[in-house]
Amino acid sequence: MRVCALITFAGVSGCSSFGDLVGDPSITPSSSPIIAENVRSGRLARLGASQHPRILASYGGEYANVKLERMVAGIVGKLVTVSDNPEQVYQISILDSPVVNAFALPGGYLYVSRGLLALASDSAELAAVIAHEMGHVTANHGVLRQKKEQEAALAERIVAEAISDKNAGRRALARGRIELAQFSRNQELEADAIGIAAIGEVGYDPYAAAAFQKHMADFTKYRSAAGNNDQGIDFLSTHPSTPQRINLAIGHARKFGPVGIGVRDRENYLSGIDGMLFGDSTDEGYVRGQRYSHVNLGITFEFPAGFDIENNPEAVLAARPSDGAAVRFDGDDVAPAQDLTEYLLSGWIEGLDTGSVQAIKINGLDAARAQASAGRWDFDITVVRANDAVYRILTALPTGSIDLEQLATQVRNSFRLLSAAEKRNLKPLRVRLVKAAAGDTSAKLAARMNDVPDPLALFIALNGLESGESLVTGQHYKIITP
Repeated sequence: MRVCALITFAGVSGCSSFGDLVGDPSITPSSSPIIAENVRSGRLARLGASQHPRILASYGGEYANVKLERMVAGIVGKLVTVSDNPEQVYQISILDSPVVNAFALPGGYLYVSRGLLALASDSAELAAVIAHEMGHVTANHGVLRQKKEQEAALAERIVAEAISDKNAGRRALARGRIELAQFSRNQELEADAIGIAAIGEVGYDPYAAAAFQKHMADFTKYRSAAGNNDQGIDFLSTHPSTPQRINLAIGHARKFGPVGIGVRDRENYLSGIDGMLFGDSTDEGYVRGQRYSHVNLGITFEFPAGFDIENNPEAVLAARPSDGAAVRFDGDDVAPAQDLTEYLLSGWIEGLDTGSVQAIKINGLDAARAQASAGRWDFDITVVRANDAVYRILTALPTGSIDLEQLATQVRNSFRLLSAAEKRNLKPLRVRLVKAAAGDTSAKLAARMNDVPDPLALFIALNGLESGESLVTGQHYKIITP
């Protein structure tokens, strides 16, 4: 989404009516980048523009939703009116990624993921996040961070830090976690102060910044408890919500008055995200419990109990902390005429035991398997051809483990084609709103959620609640359902 064409002339009376414009259903955010380029100037803006397509590609593109775009555009428009640099042009993109993230590139390029939108509770919390990132831009933190380098290399460096190594870069791009903005602690605190001042000045609740920081900390705990201990770069890892930082944010908010001042705009915000995609997209396939299924590819298989599963565009990864077992599932380009045993022998497997290569069948599908050892690991490698594509299942255990054969057999034998009925029934998860009735509890509403780990814990984390907190009758709450 590109709202910069309307925001460009902020700081004058023209942008003061922007919030009213986006409330008009006949007005939609501009989608013409040429308008933005006409008003942008400076080498940083051009460099940011050069990186923009790479960012979109690494995060699954933009999430197209006019209702959501209009809501975010209204928030940005209000914040620009009080910006320290009213001449700065901003372009904000909603990233089609479940990763909780928000960041900025030099030149006024702002990004917020649908994962973060699902986590925020109201417009004030989202405004606090966006204002924080705008604070980095107006304070020129990106330039200060690289003050010893040539300005011409800045935007390229921010992205290239994560992709200088070919293999690491491929993983980072596929995982959607590029290290785009690693600022110092002082710069983060300065951006906090700028952002809180901005949201307070435009009338949002200034305490929303501290509330969202606590919200992030609670969601991090849920994610860890649910088995997601990935340390990839996202907003939760680059913006840690320490008690000290939360207290400092509350101190900045007190300058505007006591708790309770300002607008939170909860209902309008929730209406904006109602129906938004949550978690994995159809293109990535779905993890439901221990099972991975991909409708478009027409395949499914299951991980044994105890495995923590991470679904990335590049591969599905799973690990079992109890014994160090790991499984990787991905695909490769293999000519239709190439024999699968020949493929296993083609040199891509380090430490391959050539005598172990054999052709097999898996639920009627042509397949082949082999064993290998490298470093401290023993591997079982299975390749299977399904629907004119070839998939690889790599199962690993520490060297000397006696359970590799049993584990690999269990995983490979679960691989099969999806039935037509299964394809029809597999739907993406979405954010839905439910209105609390008298007597409703978190447990009762969470029971409406399915296909997510620990529904009650997720309900509490998504809605920013305390454990045991009573629900407000008549108020909307977020749940996750297909």
